Amino acid sequence: METLQTETQTQLPQKGKLLRILGVTFGLAVVIGGTIGVGILRSPGAVAAQLGSVWLIILVWTLGGVYSLLGANYTAELATMIPKAGGPYVYAHRAYGDYGGFVVGWSDWMLNTLGLAFIAIVFGEYAAALFAPVFPGGAIVFSVSILILLTSLNWIGLRAGSETQKLTSLLKAIALLGFVVACFVFGGQNDSASAVQPTAAAPASSFALFVAFILASQLVLSAYDGWNSVVYFSEEDTKPEQNIPRSLFGGVLLIIVIYLLVNLALLYVLPLSEMAASKFAGADAMSLIFGARGGQIITALALLSIIGIINAMLMFVPRILLALGRDGLFVSKAATVNKGGTPVFALAMTVLPAIVLTTIGSFESLLGISGFFVVTNTILQIGSLFILRRREPDLPRPFRAWGYPFAPFVMLLLAIVLFFGYIVSNPYSSLYAVAALVVSYPIYRLVKINH
Repeated sequence: METLQTETQTQLPQKGKLLRILGVTFGLAVVIGGTIGVGILRSPGAVAAQLGSVWLIILVWTLGGVYSLLGANYTAELATMIPKAGGPYVYAHRAYGDYGGFVVGWSDWMLNTLGLAFIAIVFGEYAAALFAPVFPGGAIVFSVSILILLTSLNWIGLRAGSETQKLTSLLKAIALLGFVVACFVFGGQNDSASAVQPTAAAPASSFALFVAFILASQLVLSAYDGWNSVVYFSEEDTKPEQNIPRSLFGGVLLIIVIYLLVNLALLYVLPLSEMAASKFAGADAMSLIFGARGGQIITALALLSIIGIINAMLMFVPRILLALGRDGLFVSKAATVNKGGTPVFALAMTVLPAIVLTTIGSFESLLGISGFFVVTNTILQIGSLFILRRREPDLPRPFRAWGYPFAPFVMLLLAIVLFFGYIVSNPYSSLYAVAALVVSYPIYRLVKINH
């Protein structure tokens, strides 16, 4: 009888409950779609400018992938151990209690809402450049329009959002592979000699190289950010103990392959000095191959990439507020779910601030603040793993992080290095982020009083 009841709940939509209908296909789609954006087309030039070496460029993109795999390793244990909607907040709440959980949930929601805003800003800029002759209007119009359109799709329900995610992620992967093929088939302006010559400014000392590598790593890791998107849907997965590890590791491995192929393709087409001077290496590569039309091609590719990442964020970010509301750490209405399985109030509370931010913020300022939260949340999440291993050793763990405690500890050390590197390289953004964290305490006390 219990089995029959569970199957019925799985198959039939019920008002007020999250739907357990997702599988590994969606998991891979949301990892890829929530990660691959414009960063892989814009960041290679800035990374080349920092490092000035082909081998260091390939190394830093590879290490960024290894870092993400180490993250997937400990995250898979936490997500399968506590398969609830809400992502890192859920594990922090279990490990640190109400306030610790609130800080992680609050900062996770903030950084992703900021991310949603600055990604929408980029979409607006590219759309205005591509469609201005046909649809005249400012970039803000396009930014707000895409947020409203994709919010409407997700408002319908989980199925509409998940199918949109699968389609956009598939098209994005195909388009990027097409970009790589085009570079290797029609490119070749760059020869091997120019690629190995130190034509880009290389760091002058060991310390300068270390600083440059940290700065390049921040750019690379921002391009990998989003690899954990699937864990926000743990409660809606039909077999989280199997599908989440497969989605995390499979998705990250596919992203590593795509990123390395794109970098190799760019280095094949562009001389290193030209790549280092480029603000948008992907566009410059396409312009060399296809002339003036190359700019339109890369802009269309960028728009496709952005649509997928915006849709993914509109799906998972509201689930942070849902989890907070369900645990009494935010307004209880945030846990409201419609018949289609969408937390509608939480979705509205996410998209409305994002729309406001797109009208008042800039890409650089919003990206700078959000980067601080990414690193701090990583440190706290790894701490959750160690605390729960010690405090609750008998809790069922369908997936156990390999190499424990060594592998998670290496990840923790890397995150701490990046944390201090971020503070040194982005002092003003760090101050804004710290101010936001300070504000979290009175908000937490207010929420607790009202509950």
